[in-house]
Amino acid sequence: MFQNQDVADYYNTTQNHYEKWWNLKRNLSLHYGIWDENTRTFAEALANTNKIMMEQAKISAKDHVLDAGCGVGGAAFYVHQYSKAQVTGISLSTKQVDLATQLAQSKKIANQVVFEIMDYTKTSFEAGSFDVIWACESVCHANNKTDFIKESYRLLKKGGRLVLCDFFKTEGDQKDGNNWMRKWKDTWAIDDFASIQYFKESLINGGYGAIESVDFTSNVSKSARRMFVSGWLGALPSELYNLFHPKVSTFAKNHYKCGIYQYKALQEGLWTYQMVSAVKE
Repeated sequence: MFQNQDVADYYNTTQNHYEKWWNLKRNLSLHYGIWDENTRTFAEALANTNKIMMEQAKISAKDHVLDAGCGVGGAAFYVHQYSKAQVTGISLSTKQVDLATQLAQSKKIANQVVFEIMDYTKTSFEAGSFDVIWACESVCHANNKTDFIKESYRLLKKGGRLVLCDFFKTEGDQKDGNNWMRKWKDTWAIDDFASIQYFKESLINGGYGAIESVDFTSNVSKSARRMFVSGWLGALPSELYNLFHPKVSTFAKNHYKCGIYQYKALQEGLWTYQMVSAVKE
């Protein structure tokens, strides 16, 4: 079972890969981009993910938003820029939080967009602290997804909204003869993906109402293919680097393989990409 430190190590040791493959320094995004008929570039697809989530959560200037698994702060900056909402981002990665904090200071918004190292399943925030909880491709890392659901419910005010985008198993008990999903999980420090059915049932059992899910699997297929191509392009350089740097971390050593595994799994229909929203009633 992966622990918090494993997740932190994954992001700390692979950030330079995202800088190359995902143009992280410019896009400030580690997530998949959602494409539609008006999307022309990958950068626009990445921004589109933020736009769609923000619209679903109906975020406005009066809201305090918790970005649970904030990466390097891209979504938090986007939300603040387009809504003027106050945003608090949390991550297990010191490298991510340090960079996000530096960026907030350089943008002169450090009093409105703040970042902390914290576990989103057991935070130090008081109950009812937030109007919106936002999680983009981060809940997959929770060993027990219900722990996140319980904590998010505690942190939201009455009427508060939860919005997330993430990867879900197509079926709770599905056959995967090539173990594409297991191989993918191992490269990302993920114990298991939930099925969308299980996750929605857990939201209901956790007290949430107005639960909705939108399937964006076809809209992220170009992003998944981009990662697949990046994986193959990175294979030889990675193996050569590993040969001369045998002490490189396991995650950094095998990271290029995730692009191959996730796309093979997608081709076999083993996962879906869903936006899920719910309300604390």
